[in-house]
Amino acid sequence: MSQSDETPRLPVADARTVRRAAWQLLNDDRGAIRGILLLTCLAALAGAAGPWLLGRIVTGVEAGDLSVSRVDGLAAAVLSFAAAQLVLMRFARGLSHRFGERALARLREQVIDRTLALPGRIADEVGTGDLVTRSTLDVSTVAATLRNAAPDIFIAGVQVVFIFAAVFLLDPLLGLCSAVGLPLVWGVSRWYLTRSRAAYLAEGAAAGEVSEILNSTAHGARTVEAYGLRAQQNHTLDKAIDTTYRASARTLSLRTVLFPVTEFAHTLPMALILLVGGLGYLDGAIPLGAVVAGSLYMWQLVDPLNQMLIWVEQLQRSGASFARVKGVGLVSHTSDAPVPTPADDLIEVSGVRYSYLPGHEVLKDVELQVRPGERLAVVGRSGAGKSTLGKLMSGVDAPDTGRILVGGVPVAALAAAGELGNRIVLITQQHHVFLGTLRDNMTMAAPEADDEAILAALALVEADWVAELPDGLDTRLGSGGVELEAAQSQQLTLARVHLADPHTLILDEATSLLDPKTARQAERAMAAVRSDRTIIAIAHRLQTAHDADRVAVMESGRIVELGTHDELVGADGAYAALWRSWDGEN
Repeated sequence: MSQSDETPRLPVADARTVRRAAWQLLNDDRGAIRGILLLTCLAALAGAAGPWLLGRIVTGVEAGDLSVSRVDGLAAAVLSFAAAQLVLMRFARGLSHRFGERALARLREQVIDRTLALPGRIADEVGTGDLVTRSTLDVSTVAATLRNAAPDIFIAGVQVVFIFAAVFLLDPLLGLCSAVGLPLVWGVSRWYLTRSRAAYLAEGAAAGEVSEILNSTAHGARTVEAYGLRAQQNHTLDKAIDTTYRASARTLSLRTVLFPVTEFAHTLPMALILLVGGLGYLDGAIPLGAVVAGSLYMWQLVDPLNQMLIWVEQLQRSGASFARVKGVGLVSHTSDAPVPTPADDLIEVSGVRYSYLPGHEVLKDVELQVRPGERLAVVGRSGAGKSTLGKLMSGVDAPDTGRILVGGVPVAALAAAGELGNRIVLITQQHHVFLGTLRDNMTMAAPEADDEAILAALALVEADWVAELPDGLDTRLGSGGVELEAAQSQQLTLARVHLADPHTLILDEATSLLDPKTARQAERAMAAVRSDRTIIAIAHRLQTAHDADRVAVMESGRIVELGTHDELVGADGAYAALWRSWDGEN
């Protein structure tokens, strides 16, 4: 089986969902849309005035009814309308591009929110390739449309409508000639649109597959070399690239039909107007000025139709990318439904079952209650389900069955609404330092925090290394700046959490990278931040369990013992065996 068959994919939004999302983007900035429409209509009217005035000049000169001064006045009016059209179009395009940037900013925020709200198991299953492609390549494709294609197509569409209306008002027969190409455009557009969405979705999926293979190979390069998998990986990558090539060739073949037919469809009306208009003029049925004006209108039509032709392929590609971007939200926890405020900080776990794969339950009927301000230690052998329980209690994912509540409100619902960060925070062994200054890294947890509060938080976790930084809080961290050691990164994380001020900390081996003395200092510092703060420590070091108010012992996805350290040692059960083993080694 190929890798593409094995790798799960995020869903793709259907056409109705995409239309609704696109309408929402427009509806969110209705004032700008009204302004763009007004300016574009005025510009189109100014552009339509020029050919009509030139037709008047031709008709008047032919009949001998116009003086030289009158011709000069009409010519000056033509130039004035052309200048007015130029100015109005400039402002319309400027307003359109600003609208596009605002819409793009909202879309990027939505993508980040939806990606961060993905259930943990889904994010693990789909891998990084599909997510990276949707959040980078697909968003960039939509960005190009919002910045350029959408404004240009909108403006061109308004111009086309006004030009056709002007030709029909000029002469109905010439109007019919101008519309002769519309059936061709309609037919080839339907043919193209019925095929292109699936083709561009396949192209995007193929690109995501290539990205996934390259990413996994780069991260596992040593494993690939150690097990002699180079040929196999190259073969897999070659197949994915071949799939991408075929998908791109398919979209190209569609464009080779669309472009020539539409080019012919807007060249044909010009020829017909000249032919029919010329014959009508010879018969005395159509004034020469009307033929000239109609021809000029068709000449004006070339640019907006070319704009639409140039961007229609980008618009369809963007539609497929937009469907993939919106597909992320179809499986995320994010919801617009209001979430009630928790009554208190009591955490209740009731009848929780959870599995990463169907038929392989990691948690089985877990029952637990964590009181506000309590220090609870969760211990057990590797694979017992400790970390999984911590993730569910922090809202990273939702249980398959059962409930996890804080103050009577589902934790997953609070996480979806973005209201869990100041209540429950999960700290794992992985500590991320973001690019930017030390101040930037700290204030992302509490944007209103001043330097005094930041330094106090760092001092609380005994981050003495801050005093040695060359630029203090303005020191750049990460690539191109100061690289922090693992222990320092962990202290930075703890200080950041202190600024966020949650009522519950879930520490999943959070101090495992620190030496024992520093680890205990950090744990004491975090416990002392607020006397009523709840600490849930998931650890292999049983000294943490010894100091906790209660200890929960997990085996095979269940809590098999719950009590104080002394009670569990006296019961001589699973915890007592773990304690004797750990105490003997230490």
